[in-house]
Amino acid sequence: MYTFIISLITIILGFFLYGTLVEKVFRIQPNRHTPAINQADGVDYVPMSGWRIFLVQFLNIAGLGPIYGAIMGICFGPAAFLWIVLGTIFAGAVHDYITGMMSVRQNGASLPEIVGSQLGTVVKLGLRLFTPILLTLLTTVFLSGPAGLLQGLHAFPTMQFHGQALPITWILIIFGYYTLATILPVDKLIGRFYPVFGGILLFMGIGIMIVMLGWHSSDMIEITDGLQNHLNNDLPLFPMMFVSIACGAISGFHATQAPLMARCLTNERQGRWIFYGAMTCEGILALIWAAAASSYRFEVDGGQVVGINEYLYTYHHTAADVVDQLCRSWLGKIGGILAIIGVIAAPITSGDTALRSARLVLADFLHLDQKNIAKRFIIAIPLFACVFGLVFVDFTMVWRYFSWTNQTMAVFTLWAATLFLYKQEHQSLNRPMKWGYLITLIPAQFMTMVSISYILIAPEGFDVSPDKRWICYIIAAGLVCVTVTVFSFWTRKFKRKML
Repeated sequence: MYTFIISLITIILGFFLYGTLVEKVFRIQPNRHTPAINQADGVDYVPMSGWRIFLVQFLNIAGLGPIYGAIMGICFGPAAFLWIVLGTIFAGAVHDYITGMMSVRQNGASLPEIVGSQLGTVVKLGLRLFTPILLTLLTTVFLSGPAGLLQGLHAFPTMQFHGQALPITWILIIFGYYTLATILPVDKLIGRFYPVFGGILLFMGIGIMIVMLGWHSSDMIEITDGLQNHLNNDLPLFPMMFVSIACGAISGFHATQAPLMARCLTNERQGRWIFYGAMTCEGILALIWAAAASSYRFEVDGGQVVGINEYLYTYHHTAADVVDQLCRSWLGKIGGILAIIGVIAAPITSGDTALRSARLVLADFLHLDQKNIAKRFIIAIPLFACVFGLVFVDFTMVWRYFSWTNQTMAVFTLWAATLFLYKQEHQSLNRPMKWGYLITLIPAQFMTMVSISYILIAPEGFDVSPDKRWICYIIAAGLVCVTVTVFSFWTRKFKRKML
Protein backbone atom coordinates (compact mmCIF):
# COMPACT_ATOMS: atom_id res chain seq x y z
CA MET A 1 0.00 0.00 0.00
CA TYR A 2 2.82 2.40 0.87
CA THR A 3 4.42 2.07 -2.55
CA PHE A 4 1.13 2.92 -4.25
CA ILE A 5 0.35 5.90 -2.00
CA ILE A 6 3.85 7.36 -2.34
CA SER A 7 3.67 6.87 -6.10
CA LEU A 8 0.26 8.56 -6.26
CA ILE A 9 1.40 11.57 -4.23
CA THR A 10 4.58 11.87 -6.32
CA ILE A 11 2.77 11.87 -9.64
CA ILE A 12 0.33 14.55 -8.43
CA LEU A 13 3.17 16.72 -7.11
CA GLY A 14 4.88 16.22 -10.45
CA PHE A 15 2.01 17.96 -12.21
CA PHE A 16 2.16 21.03 -9.98
CA LEU A 17 5.94 21.28 -9.62
CA TYR A 18 7.58 19.87 -12.72
CA GLY A 19 4.59 20.73 -14.90
CA THR A 20 4.97 24.37 -13.91
CA LEU A 21 8.67 24.22 -14.77
CA VAL A 22 7.89 22.74 -18.20
CA GLU A 23 5.35 25.49 -18.83
CA LYS A 24 7.97 28.07 -17.88
CA VAL A 25 10.51 26.51 -20.25
CA PHE A 26 8.01 26.64 -23.11
CA ARG A 27 7.21 30.30 -22.36
CA ILE A 28 3.50 30.51 -22.92
CA GLN A 29 2.01 33.69 -24.33
CA PRO A 30 -1.48 34.11 -22.78
CA ASN A 31 -2.25 37.13 -24.96
CA ARG A 32 -1.43 35.32 -28.20
CA HIS A 33 -4.44 34.27 -30.27
CA THR A 34 -4.76 30.50 -30.65
CA PRO A 35 -5.65 28.70 -33.92
CA ALA A 36 -9.18 28.13 -32.59
CA ILE A 37 -9.64 31.91 -32.63
CA ASN A 38 -7.64 32.87 -35.72
CA GLN A 39 -8.67 29.97 -37.94
CA ALA A 40 -12.10 28.98 -36.65
CA ASP A 41 -13.86 26.94 -39.35
CA GLY A 42 -16.66 25.26 -37.42
CA VAL A 43 -15.26 21.80 -38.24
CA ASP A 44 -11.81 21.13 -36.77
CA TYR A 45 -10.87 24.59 -35.48
CA VAL A 46 -13.64 24.99 -32.91
CA PRO A 47 -13.24 26.88 -29.59
CA MET A 48 -14.35 24.72 -26.65
CA SER A 49 -14.32 25.10 -22.88
CA GLY A 50 -11.20 23.97 -21.03
CA TRP A 51 -12.85 21.18 -19.01
CA ARG A 52 -14.43 19.71 -22.13
CA ILE A 53 -11.14 19.78 -24.04
CA PHE A 54 -9.41 18.12 -21.07
CA LEU A 55 -11.87 15.21 -20.95
CA VAL A 56 -11.74 14.75 -24.72
CA GLN A 57 -7.93 14.80 -24.68
CA PHE A 58 -7.89 12.35 -21.77
CA LEU A 59 -10.11 9.86 -23.59
CA ASN A 60 -8.22 10.40 -26.86
CA ILE A 61 -4.92 9.36 -25.32
CA ALA A 62 -6.22 6.93 -22.69
CA GLY A 63 -8.71 4.45 -24.11
CA LEU A 64 -7.53 1.07 -22.90
CA GLY A 65 -3.81 1.84 -23.14
CA PRO A 66 -3.13 2.78 -19.50
CA ILE A 67 -5.29 -0.14 -18.33
CA TYR A 68 -4.04 -3.00 -20.50
CA GLY A 69 -0.46 -1.71 -20.55
CA ALA A 70 -0.36 -1.37 -16.76
CA ILE A 71 -1.83 -4.85 -16.29
CA MET A 72 0.79 -6.40 -18.57
CA GLY A 73 3.55 -4.24 -17.13
CA ILE A 74 2.95 -5.07 -13.45
CA CYS A 75 3.78 -8.67 -14.30
CA PHE A 76 7.40 -7.52 -14.35
CA GLY A 77 7.07 -6.54 -10.69
CA PRO A 78 7.07 -3.30 -8.64
CA ALA A 79 9.57 -1.69 -11.02
CA ALA A 80 6.44 -0.91 -13.05
CA PHE A 81 5.45 1.66 -10.41
CA LEU A 82 8.74 3.49 -10.85
CA TRP A 83 8.39 3.62 -14.63
CA ILE A 84 4.77 4.81 -14.51
CA VAL A 85 5.61 7.62 -12.08
CA LEU A 86 8.94 8.76 -13.52
CA GLY A 87 7.87 8.12 -17.10
CA THR A 88 4.69 10.17 -16.70
CA ILE A 89 6.32 13.14 -14.96
CA PHE A 90 9.57 13.44 -16.90
CA ALA A 91 8.75 11.86 -20.27
CA GLY A 92 5.10 11.29 -21.20
CA ALA A 93 3.56 14.49 -19.85
CA VAL A 94 6.44 16.59 -21.18
CA HIS A 95 6.11 14.87 -24.58
CA ASP A 96 2.36 15.53 -24.74
CA TYR A 97 2.58 19.12 -23.51
CA ILE A 98 5.38 20.26 -25.82
CA THR A 99 3.79 18.50 -28.81
CA GLY A 100 0.40 20.07 -28.15
CA MET A 101 1.85 23.54 -27.64
CA MET A 102 4.09 23.25 -30.70
CA SER A 103 0.92 22.50 -32.66
CA VAL A 104 -0.76 25.57 -31.14
CA ARG A 105 2.20 27.73 -32.19
CA GLN A 106 2.16 26.22 -35.70
CA ASN A 107 -1.52 26.93 -36.38
CA GLY A 108 -2.77 23.49 -35.29
CA ALA A 109 -0.29 21.56 -37.45
CA SER A 110 -0.43 17.75 -37.33
CA LEU A 111 2.44 15.54 -36.17
CA PRO A 112 4.39 15.17 -39.46
CA GLU A 113 4.40 18.94 -39.93
CA ILE A 114 5.48 19.54 -36.31
CA VAL A 115 8.34 17.03 -36.38
CA GLY A 116 9.31 17.83 -39.97
CA SER A 117 9.63 21.55 -39.19
CA GLN A 118 12.50 20.63 -36.85
CA LEU A 119 14.04 17.44 -38.25
CA GLY A 120 13.82 18.22 -41.95
CA THR A 121 11.95 17.38 -45.14
CA VAL A 122 12.99 13.72 -45.30
CA VAL A 123 11.60 13.00 -41.83
CA LYS A 124 8.46 14.99 -42.63
CA LEU A 125 7.81 12.97 -45.79
CA GLY A 126 8.47 9.72 -43.91
CA LEU A 127 6.00 10.61 -41.18
CA ARG A 128 3.43 11.81 -43.71
CA LEU A 129 3.46 8.27 -45.07
CA PHE A 130 3.98 6.38 -41.84
CA THR A 131 1.51 8.21 -39.58
CA PRO A 132 -1.68 7.63 -41.66
CA ILE A 133 -0.71 3.98 -42.11
CA LEU A 134 -0.17 3.51 -38.38
CA LEU A 135 -3.42 5.30 -37.52
CA THR A 136 -5.35 3.26 -40.09
CA LEU A 137 -3.99 0.00 -38.66
CA LEU A 138 -4.84 1.19 -35.15
CA THR A 139 -8.38 2.08 -36.23
CA THR A 140 -8.87 -1.35 -37.78
CA VAL A 141 -7.79 -3.16 -34.62
CA PHE A 142 -10.03 -0.92 -32.52
CA LEU A 143 -12.87 -1.76 -34.89
CA SER A 144 -12.45 -5.53 -34.94
CA GLY A 145 -11.87 -5.99 -31.18
CA PRO A 146 -15.01 -4.25 -29.88
CA ALA A 147 -17.07 -5.82 -32.68
CA GLY A 148 -16.08 -9.27 -31.43
CA LEU A 149 -16.94 -8.34 -27.83
CA LEU A 150 -20.33 -6.94 -28.86
CA GLN A 151 -21.01 -10.11 -30.84
CA GLY A 152 -20.62 -12.03 -27.60
CA LEU A 153 -23.27 -9.84 -25.94
CA HIS A 154 -25.71 -9.89 -28.85
CA ALA A 155 -25.07 -12.34 -31.67
CA PHE A 156 -25.83 -11.24 -35.21
CA PRO A 157 -25.18 -13.34 -38.32
CA THR A 158 -21.47 -13.60 -39.10
CA MET A 159 -19.47 -13.76 -42.31
CA GLN A 160 -17.08 -16.65 -42.86
CA PHE A 161 -13.71 -15.53 -44.22
CA HIS A 162 -10.81 -17.99 -44.46
CA GLY A 163 -12.36 -20.08 -41.70
CA GLN A 164 -12.87 -17.05 -39.44
CA ALA A 165 -16.33 -15.87 -38.35
CA LEU A 166 -16.43 -12.09 -38.69
CA PRO A 167 -19.19 -10.15 -36.82
CA ILE A 168 -19.94 -8.15 -39.95
CA THR A 169 -23.12 -6.51 -38.57
CA TRP A 170 -21.32 -5.04 -35.56
CA ILE A 171 -18.40 -4.06 -37.78
CA LEU A 172 -20.77 -2.09 -40.02
CA ILE A 173 -22.46 -0.42 -37.03
CA ILE A 174 -19.14 0.71 -35.50
CA PHE A 175 -17.89 1.67 -38.94
CA GLY A 176 -20.93 3.90 -39.39
CA TYR A 177 -20.09 5.64 -36.13
CA TYR A 178 -16.48 6.06 -37.25
CA THR A 179 -17.70 7.74 -40.42
CA LEU A 180 -19.72 10.28 -38.46
CA ALA A 181 -16.94 10.96 -35.94
CA THR A 182 -14.42 11.49 -38.72
CA ILE A 183 -16.55 13.80 -40.87
CA LEU A 184 -18.74 15.80 -38.47
CA PRO A 185 -17.44 18.96 -36.73
CA VAL A 186 -15.42 18.08 -33.65
CA ASP A 187 -17.92 19.65 -31.23
CA LYS A 188 -20.98 17.84 -32.61
CA LEU A 189 -20.16 14.25 -31.66
CA ILE A 190 -16.70 13.99 -30.09
CA GLY A 191 -17.08 17.18 -28.06
CA ARG A 192 -20.45 16.08 -26.67
CA PHE A 193 -20.00 12.37 -25.91
CA TYR A 194 -16.29 12.01 -25.19
CA PRO A 195 -16.45 13.97 -21.91
CA VAL A 196 -19.06 11.45 -20.72
CA PHE A 197 -16.95 8.42 -21.60
CA GLY A 198 -13.84 10.13 -20.21
CA GLY A 199 -15.67 10.76 -16.95
CA ILE A 200 -16.77 7.11 -16.80
CA LEU A 201 -13.19 5.94 -17.32
CA LEU A 202 -12.04 8.18 -14.45
CA PHE A 203 -14.97 7.08 -12.26
CA MET A 204 -14.14 3.42 -12.86
CA GLY A 205 -10.52 4.01 -11.86
CA ILE A 206 -11.45 5.94 -8.72
CA GLY A 207 -13.94 3.22 -7.72
CA ILE A 208 -11.29 0.53 -8.11
CA MET A 209 -8.85 2.59 -6.04
CA ILE A 210 -11.33 3.10 -3.18
CA VAL A 211 -12.13 -0.61 -2.95
CA MET A 212 -8.45 -1.53 -3.26
CA LEU A 213 -7.31 0.81 -0.48
CA GLY A 214 -10.26 -0.03 1.76
CA TRP A 215 -10.31 -3.82 1.55
CA HIS A 216 -7.25 -5.13 -0.32
CA SER A 217 -4.37 -2.88 0.72
CA SER A 218 -2.50 -5.72 2.46
CA ASP A 219 -2.32 -7.68 -0.80
CA MET A 220 -0.60 -4.92 -2.80
CA ILE A 221 2.84 -5.50 -4.22
CA GLU A 222 5.55 -3.32 -2.65
CA ILE A 223 8.84 -1.93 -3.91
CA THR A 224 10.55 -3.97 -1.18
CA ASP A 225 9.54 -7.14 -3.05
CA GLY A 226 12.43 -6.45 -5.42
CA LEU A 227 12.97 -4.73 -8.74
CA GLN A 228 13.99 -7.85 -10.62
CA ASN A 229 11.86 -9.36 -13.40
CA HIS A 230 8.99 -11.17 -11.65
CA LEU A 231 7.91 -12.89 -14.87
CA ASN A 232 10.69 -15.45 -14.47
CA ASN A 233 11.27 -15.73 -18.21
CA ASP A 234 14.14 -15.03 -20.58
CA LEU A 235 12.98 -11.50 -21.41
CA PRO A 236 14.90 -8.74 -19.57
CA LEU A 237 13.06 -6.09 -17.60
CA PHE A 238 14.90 -3.46 -19.64
CA PRO A 239 13.69 -2.68 -22.23
CA MET A 240 10.64 -5.02 -22.29
CA MET A 241 8.73 -3.39 -19.42
CA PHE A 242 9.35 0.11 -20.81
CA VAL A 243 7.58 -0.84 -24.03
CA SER A 244 4.82 -2.93 -22.42
CA ILE A 245 3.79 0.12 -20.38
CA ALA A 246 3.45 2.66 -23.16
CA CYS A 247 0.33 4.80 -22.74
CA GLY A 248 0.72 4.73 -18.95
CA ALA A 249 4.14 6.41 -19.15
CA ILE A 250 4.92 7.74 -22.65
CA SER A 251 3.31 7.06 -26.01
CA GLY A 252 4.06 8.39 -29.48
CA PHE A 253 0.39 7.90 -30.38
CA HIS A 254 -0.42 10.86 -28.12
CA ALA A 255 1.50 13.15 -30.46
CA THR A 256 -1.01 12.34 -33.20
CA GLN A 257 -3.90 13.25 -30.91
CA ALA A 258 -2.62 16.47 -29.34
CA PRO A 259 -3.14 18.55 -32.52
CA LEU A 260 -6.86 17.68 -32.47
CA MET A 261 -7.27 19.59 -29.22
CA ALA A 262 -4.61 22.18 -30.08
CA ARG A 263 -7.15 23.42 -32.64
CA CYS A 264 -9.72 23.95 -29.87
CA LEU A 265 -7.72 25.79 -27.15
CA THR A 266 -8.73 29.39 -26.57
CA ASN A 267 -5.72 30.38 -24.45
CA GLU A 268 -2.19 29.02 -24.04
CA ARG A 269 -2.72 28.93 -20.27
CA GLN A 270 -4.99 25.92 -20.83
CA GLY A 271 -2.11 23.89 -22.25
CA ARG A 272 -0.62 22.61 -19.00
CA TRP A 273 -3.96 21.48 -17.61
CA ILE A 274 -5.05 19.86 -20.85
CA PHE A 275 -1.89 18.23 -22.23
CA TYR A 276 0.32 17.75 -19.16
CA GLY A 277 -2.76 17.23 -16.97
CA ALA A 278 -4.43 14.62 -19.16
CA MET A 279 -1.21 12.59 -19.27
CA THR A 280 -0.90 12.90 -15.48
CA CYS A 281 -4.42 11.50 -15.10
CA GLU A 282 -3.53 8.70 -17.47
CA GLY A 283 -0.48 7.91 -15.35
CA ILE A 284 -2.66 7.84 -12.23
CA LEU A 285 -5.10 5.51 -13.99
CA ALA A 286 -2.21 3.21 -14.97
CA LEU A 287 -0.94 3.31 -11.39
CA ILE A 288 -4.36 2.27 -10.05
CA TRP A 289 -4.75 -0.63 -12.48
CA ALA A 290 -1.19 -1.84 -11.93
CA ALA A 291 -1.75 -1.92 -8.16
CA ALA A 292 -5.22 -3.47 -8.48
CA ALA A 293 -4.06 -6.23 -10.84
CA SER A 294 -1.15 -7.08 -8.55
CA SER A 295 -3.35 -7.29 -5.44
CA TYR A 296 -6.32 -9.18 -6.91
CA ARG A 297 -6.57 -12.95 -6.68
CA PHE A 298 -8.18 -14.51 -9.74
CA GLU A 299 -10.38 -17.59 -9.67
CA VAL A 300 -9.67 -20.07 -12.46
CA ASP A 301 -11.09 -23.43 -13.49
CA GLY A 302 -11.53 -25.77 -10.58
CA GLY A 303 -11.86 -22.96 -8.05
CA GLN A 304 -8.13 -22.41 -7.73
CA VAL A 305 -7.04 -18.85 -6.85
CA VAL A 306 -3.95 -17.43 -8.56
CA GLY A 307 -2.08 -14.15 -8.97
CA ILE A 308 -1.84 -11.94 -12.04
CA ASN A 309 1.17 -13.68 -13.61
CA GLU A 310 -0.33 -17.16 -13.41
CA TYR A 311 -3.72 -15.88 -14.58
CA LEU A 312 -2.26 -14.32 -17.73
CA TYR A 313 0.61 -16.62 -18.63
CA THR A 314 -0.24 -20.02 -17.14
CA TYR A 315 -3.97 -19.98 -17.81
CA HIS A 316 -3.70 -17.79 -20.92
CA HIS A 317 -6.28 -15.16 -20.03
CA THR A 318 -6.22 -11.62 -21.46
CA ALA A 319 -6.07 -8.14 -19.97
CA ALA A 320 -9.75 -7.75 -20.94
CA ASP A 321 -10.55 -10.77 -18.72
CA VAL A 322 -8.66 -9.10 -15.87
CA VAL A 323 -10.70 -5.91 -16.22
CA ASP A 324 -13.98 -7.83 -16.46
CA GLN A 325 -13.40 -10.10 -13.45
CA LEU A 326 -11.92 -7.39 -11.25
CA CYS A 327 -14.69 -4.86 -11.94
CA ARG A 328 -17.47 -7.39 -11.44
CA SER A 329 -15.96 -8.61 -8.19
CA TRP A 330 -15.10 -5.24 -6.64
CA LEU A 331 -17.81 -2.98 -8.08
CA GLY A 332 -20.73 -5.41 -8.50
CA LYS A 333 -23.36 -4.83 -11.18
CA ILE A 334 -22.22 -1.26 -11.70
CA GLY A 335 -18.70 -2.58 -12.17
CA GLY A 336 -19.91 -5.02 -14.79
CA ILE A 337 -21.53 -2.20 -16.74
CA LEU A 338 -18.42 -0.05 -16.42
CA ALA A 339 -16.25 -2.95 -17.54
CA ILE A 340 -18.36 -3.36 -20.67
CA ILE A 341 -18.11 0.36 -21.37
CA GLY A 342 -14.38 0.25 -20.71
CA VAL A 343 -13.45 -2.69 -22.91
CA ILE A 344 -15.86 -1.74 -25.72
CA ALA A 345 -16.43 2.03 -25.76
CA ALA A 346 -12.85 3.05 -24.93
CA PRO A 347 -11.19 1.36 -27.93
CA ILE A 348 -13.97 2.54 -30.23
CA THR A 349 -13.41 6.14 -29.16
CA SER A 350 -9.66 5.76 -29.61
CA GLY A 351 -10.23 4.32 -33.08
CA ASP A 352 -12.39 7.16 -34.35
CA THR A 353 -9.99 9.89 -33.25
CA ALA A 354 -7.14 7.93 -34.86
CA LEU A 355 -9.09 8.00 -38.12
CA ARG A 356 -9.86 11.69 -37.71
CA SER A 357 -6.16 12.36 -37.08
CA ALA A 358 -5.30 10.45 -40.27
CA ARG A 359 -7.70 12.67 -42.21
CA LEU A 360 -6.10 15.82 -40.83
CA VAL A 361 -2.56 14.58 -41.51
CA LEU A 362 -3.45 13.96 -45.15
CA ALA A 363 -5.31 17.27 -45.37
CA ASP A 364 -2.22 19.13 -44.13
CA PHE A 365 -0.06 17.23 -46.61
CA LEU A 366 -2.37 17.93 -49.55
CA HIS A 367 -3.14 21.50 -48.40
CA LEU A 368 -6.82 20.64 -48.76
CA ASP A 369 -9.14 22.87 -46.75
CA GLN A 370 -11.55 20.81 -44.62
CA LYS A 371 -14.30 23.35 -44.11
CA ASN A 372 -16.19 21.95 -47.09
CA ILE A 373 -17.71 18.53 -46.32
CA ALA A 374 -17.08 17.29 -49.86
CA LYS A 375 -13.33 17.85 -49.40
CA ARG A 376 -13.50 15.95 -46.12
CA PHE A 377 -15.00 12.99 -47.94
CA ILE A 378 -12.35 13.18 -50.66
CA ILE A 379 -9.74 12.28 -48.04
CA ALA A 380 -11.91 10.16 -45.77
CA ILE A 381 -13.37 7.75 -48.36
CA PRO A 382 -9.98 6.16 -49.24
CA LEU A 383 -9.26 5.85 -45.50
CA PHE A 384 -12.64 4.19 -44.93
CA ALA A 385 -11.94 1.78 -47.77
CA CYS A 386 -8.55 0.85 -46.32
CA VAL A 387 -9.95 0.28 -42.83
CA PHE A 388 -12.84 -1.84 -44.09
CA GLY A 389 -10.54 -3.88 -46.31
CA LEU A 390 -8.03 -4.46 -43.53
CA VAL A 391 -10.72 -5.91 -41.26
CA PHE A 392 -10.29 -9.13 -43.22
CA VAL A 393 -6.53 -9.31 -42.53
CA ASP A 394 -4.90 -11.12 -39.59
CA PHE A 395 -3.34 -8.39 -37.47
CA THR A 396 -1.65 -10.61 -34.89
CA MET A 397 1.87 -9.92 -36.11
CA VAL A 398 1.19 -6.28 -37.00
CA TRP A 399 -0.14 -5.55 -33.53
CA ARG A 400 2.96 -7.07 -31.93
CA TYR A 401 5.01 -4.39 -33.63
CA PHE A 402 2.68 -1.57 -32.68
CA SER A 403 4.12 -1.00 -29.19
CA TRP A 404 7.62 -0.63 -30.61
CA THR A 405 6.58 1.70 -33.44
CA ASN A 406 4.57 3.66 -30.90
CA GLN A 407 7.65 4.30 -28.75
CA THR A 408 9.82 4.96 -31.80
CA MET A 409 7.40 7.70 -32.84
CA ALA A 410 7.84 9.21 -29.37
CA VAL A 411 11.62 9.24 -29.97
CA PHE A 412 11.27 11.36 -33.13
CA THR A 413 8.81 13.67 -31.39
CA LEU A 414 11.09 14.23 -28.38
CA TRP A 415 14.08 15.03 -30.59
CA ALA A 416 11.96 17.50 -32.58
CA ALA A 417 10.79 19.11 -29.31
CA THR A 418 14.43 19.39 -28.18
CA LEU A 419 15.41 21.28 -31.31
CA PHE A 420 12.33 23.51 -30.98
CA LEU A 421 13.16 24.44 -27.38
CA TYR A 422 16.83 25.00 -28.15
CA LYS A 423 15.99 27.34 -31.02
CA GLN A 424 13.44 29.21 -28.93
CA GLU A 425 15.92 29.73 -26.08
CA HIS A 426 18.76 30.93 -28.30
CA GLN A 427 16.64 33.12 -30.55
CA SER A 428 15.15 35.02 -27.64
CA LEU A 429 16.84 38.11 -26.24
CA ASN A 430 15.62 37.12 -22.80
CA ARG A 431 17.01 33.71 -21.82
CA PRO A 432 15.97 32.94 -18.22
CA MET A 433 16.44 29.15 -18.68
CA LYS A 434 19.52 28.52 -20.79
CA TRP A 435 19.37 24.73 -20.37
CA GLY A 436 15.60 24.32 -20.59
CA TYR A 437 15.84 22.02 -23.63
CA LEU A 438 17.19 19.30 -21.30
CA ILE A 439 13.58 18.52 -20.29
CA THR A 440 13.15 16.81 -23.68
CA LEU A 441 16.77 15.95 -24.52
CA ILE A 442 17.18 13.53 -21.60
CA PRO A 443 13.90 11.64 -22.27
CA ALA A 444 14.81 11.58 -25.99
CA GLN A 445 18.12 9.87 -25.20
CA PHE A 446 16.48 7.40 -22.82
CA MET A 447 13.70 6.45 -25.21
CA THR A 448 16.20 6.10 -28.05
CA MET A 449 18.03 3.55 -25.90
CA VAL A 450 14.76 1.75 -25.13
CA SER A 451 13.56 1.66 -28.73
CA ILE A 452 16.82 0.40 -30.24
CA SER A 453 17.54 -2.24 -27.59
CA TYR A 454 13.94 -3.50 -27.78
CA ILE A 455 13.97 -4.22 -31.49
CA LEU A 456 17.28 -6.07 -31.07
CA ILE A 457 16.16 -8.20 -28.10
CA ALA A 458 12.39 -8.73 -28.56
CA PRO A 459 11.07 -11.99 -30.08
CA GLU A 460 9.33 -9.96 -32.80
CA GLY A 461 12.61 -8.18 -33.51
CA PHE A 462 16.04 -9.72 -33.99
CA ASP A 463 15.51 -12.01 -30.97
CA VAL A 464 19.15 -11.99 -29.86
CA SER A 465 19.95 -14.83 -27.47
CA PRO A 466 20.31 -14.01 -23.74
CA ASP A 467 24.05 -14.64 -23.67
CA LYS A 468 24.64 -12.02 -26.38
CA ARG A 469 22.27 -9.28 -25.19
CA TRP A 470 25.14 -7.27 -23.77
CA ILE A 471 26.08 -6.59 -27.39
CA CYS A 472 22.58 -5.16 -27.98
CA TYR A 473 22.98 -2.73 -25.10
CA ILE A 474 26.37 -1.63 -26.41
CA ILE A 475 24.92 -1.07 -29.90
CA ALA A 476 21.97 0.87 -28.48
CA ALA A 477 24.21 3.00 -26.25
CA GLY A 478 26.54 3.63 -29.20
CA LEU A 479 23.67 4.85 -31.38
CA VAL A 480 22.49 7.12 -28.56
CA CYS A 481 25.98 8.61 -28.48
CA VAL A 482 25.76 9.14 -32.24
CA THR A 483 22.48 11.08 -31.88
CA VAL A 484 23.96 13.20 -29.09
CA THR A 485 27.04 13.91 -31.24
CA VAL A 486 24.86 14.92 -34.19
CA PHE A 487 22.84 17.17 -31.88
CA SER A 488 26.05 18.74 -30.56
CA PHE A 489 27.29 19.53 -34.09
CA TRP A 490 23.85 20.94 -34.94
CA THR A 491 23.92 23.28 -31.92
CA ARG A 492 27.33 24.62 -32.94
CA LYS A 493 26.11 25.23 -36.48
CA PHE A 494 22.98 26.93 -35.16
CA LYS A 495 24.99 29.20 -32.87
CA ARG A 496 27.23 30.27 -35.73
CA LYS A 497 24.15 31.06 -37.80
CA MET A 498 22.79 33.23 -35.00
CA LEU A 499 25.98 35.34 -34.79
